[in-house]
Amino acid sequence: MAQPEFVPLHAGDRVRPAERLPAHGGWRQDRAAELVSPGVPTGARFGTPGPDQGYGLTLAQRFADRLELAEGEHGEDIVAGCLGVGLRRASLFGRAPVIHDLDLAFTVLGYLGGAPGDLVAFRAPLLRGAAHDYWVQRDVADKVAEATLRLTPAQARAKLAEWRSFFVA
Repeated sequence: MAQPEFVPLHAGDRVRPAERLPAHGGWRQDRAAELVSPGVPTGARFGTPGPDQGYGLTLAQRFADRLELAEGEHGEDIVAGCLGVGLRRASLFGRAPVIHDLDLAFTVLGYLGGAPGDLVAFRAPLLRGAAHDYWVQRDVADKVAEATLRLTPAQARAKLAEWRSFFVA
């Protein structure tokens, strides 16, 4: 605020001129963890970034009461493991997750019914502890083949008997 000239002030109370900061010296991409190549790194356990992925958890919770669990399976593990698959599918298409992404994830792993016995035996150790272990969640998401993620949930249900083709070796 400006100080009127007619108000008596001590020298120390007067407004001082602003200190000017020096101009920035420029930016260089030289930090240890900088990405110098274009694009995002890909590969096992890198994950798949996409927009609004937090909404996927809300969608995944909608399936919690419809899951057909085998003995020893826990709903929290299943939701956490299938969430990664659904989010990977959504980011494959470059969009936020929708209900069909999670529908496909739960269908591929046989949690919405009609799962063959060998699929149940395959998925049980795969998802054990997924609710508490990020690396288990990543492993589940990375196990599903990209061609499977491009299927519709109805196509996945129709091919559930051939479930081995859904996963990478």
